[in-house]
Amino acid sequence: MRIGVVSELYEPCVGAVPDHVRHFAREARRLGHVVKIVTGEMPDLPRSQDADRDVIRVGSSLPVYRGGALERLTGGAGVGAAIREVLARERFDVVHVHAPLTPVLPLLAVHHAAGPVVGTFHAPFRAGLLLRLLGRTLQRHLDRLDAVVASSRACLAPIEERLHGDVRVIPTGVDLARLARGRRIRRYEDGKLNVLYAGPLEPRGGLERLIPAFHCAWRQVDARLIVLGAGPLLPWYRALVPRELSEEVVFAGRETDERADWYATADVCCAPGLEPGAGAEVLEGMAAGRPVLAADLEGHRELMHHGREGELLAPEEPAAWARALVRLSRDPLRAAAYGEHGRFAAQRHAWPAVAREILGLYRAVGVRG
Repeated sequence: MRIGVVSELYEPCVGAVPDHVRHFAREARRLGHVVKIVTGEMPDLPRSQDADRDVIRVGSSLPVYRGGALERLTGGAGVGAAIREVLARERFDVVHVHAPLTPVLPLLAVHHAAGPVVGTFHAPFRAGLLLRLLGRTLQRHLDRLDAVVASSRACLAPIEERLHGDVRVIPTGVDLARLARGRRIRRYEDGKLNVLYAGPLEPRGGLERLIPAFHCAWRQVDARLIVLGAGPLLPWYRALVPRELSEEVVFAGRETDERADWYATADVCCAPGLEPGAGAEVLEGMAAGRPVLAADLEGHRELMHHGREGELLAPEEPAAWARALVRLSRDPLRAAAYGEHGRFAAQRHAWPAVAREILGLYRAVGVRG
């Protein structure tokens, strides 16, 4: 089948949604399908030639902050006409739109698609004033969706009662093979407890809450905090680190091909974010065989069990996170058991299985191929 995937977030920007789109496209192509990704041109970010393979770029995409998250909006003259022309020319059997109720490309794609449309919600739709003012318009877009994928049950609120198509909860996938190839980074094999944060460097990620929790744990055990990623808020996060921790908090920079090595180096992975979305860092930590400490949210409870793959903690209680870090440092057998259970549980989220589930949904709404 010919699949068109529309997303404001894609390479060269990094994060859970671009990873989701890239991995799904890879698996679908491996199974013999044609997949093209429609996204915006991102002049503010460097990109490799590989990022343009089977990618159609329209308009100019710029970063914006909304609800504590760094998002992107595509603008420019004629963007609507460009989307209409792309969809007409490519004659996709199905158009899969990520974050289908957000401007600009997702809304335009839903409006102009001529065939079946599937929408994926990676996070709860923030309704608020927008839903009250544009309720009927948004409802028409929801009615246009033949099927809806939610990364967690929590992502469906508050729109579940407005959905009329096939609705399925399909958590995001994880690249088991890549994470299995990770190797510990030698310079961090010095006996310290390596605590890894691999969430977004944005308020929704929760790093500002993890830093004081780590500080408290550091007073009791020899530990190091490793922070993956980059972004415009990086200087602000650096400033949050107390001076006495300056040597023990490592900002590793933009995510690269060494991501699996960072997970292999970690002794514990932390996911303190408050947004019950895809939970990518939870799954990655589990797949790498590492114990996971995660905020006690519905989305995380769908991926792991407290006391089995790790621990679910109250996100606003740094002392509880500090105690958990100290506990895992002093009880390596417990940490190892969490990691083994996590590695096993993550297998059901391997990308080949997740991609087949999404392809099966396409067929359920009448897409042939």
